[in-house]
Amino acid sequence: MIDLCYGVHPSQIIDAPAWVRTDKFDLVGTQPGEDEPSGNQWVAMIRNLLADRFALKLRREQRDLASYVLTVDKSGPKNLRPSTSTNPNPSLEFNRAPNGVVLPARNAALGQFCQMMQQVVLDRPVVDRTGLNGRFDFELAFLPNESQFDGHPPVTASQVTGEPAPDLFEAIRAQLGLKLEAAKVPTSVLVLEHAERPTAN
Repeated sequence: MIDLCYGVHPSQIIDAPAWVRTDKFDLVGTQPGEDEPSGNQWVAMIRNLLADRFALKLRREQRDLASYVLTVDKSGPKNLRPSTSTNPNPSLEFNRAPNGVVLPARNAALGQFCQMMQQVVLDRPVVDRTGLNGRFDFELAFLPNESQFDGHPPVTASQVTGEPAPDLFEAIRAQLGLKLEAAKVPTSVLVLEHAERPTAN
């Protein structure tokens, strides 16, 4: 839940007791009013719940972490079409394809793309250093390896029919004109100052 509502990778949560990473809970709540809450409102409600029921207290710091850094490749960005959508929310969902997976991103900032990659695909934080602002429509197709998607990729090399898609790093370079490289860089972390298991309802 901390990963979800603070947009961080688990490695960015520092000083958490073991139970924070292992205990699981069922969340039951009601939404205020009749309208469906926006994405930001859902995040705010979960943050409030963590503070109320778990007495969660956090502080942000910068620490050097093993991360991935997204930059612009020397060839320059490509296939990043400025979005004309009036929807405030991005669309970032993977689909299976015969030769791998495809991500048809719509109305997405590159920071949101990085956040999704660190939460769903990769095993460490992803830092956006492209300097490209705005929201874009683009597609990314690649064949994941066994270390991605938390060890459970939607498609593996043995399931591919036809010519396999490139790996993630080559796909980002060839299809988007960007570069994703491993590096140890100053990264925002959440230091967990206090947390308690919730009492019964």
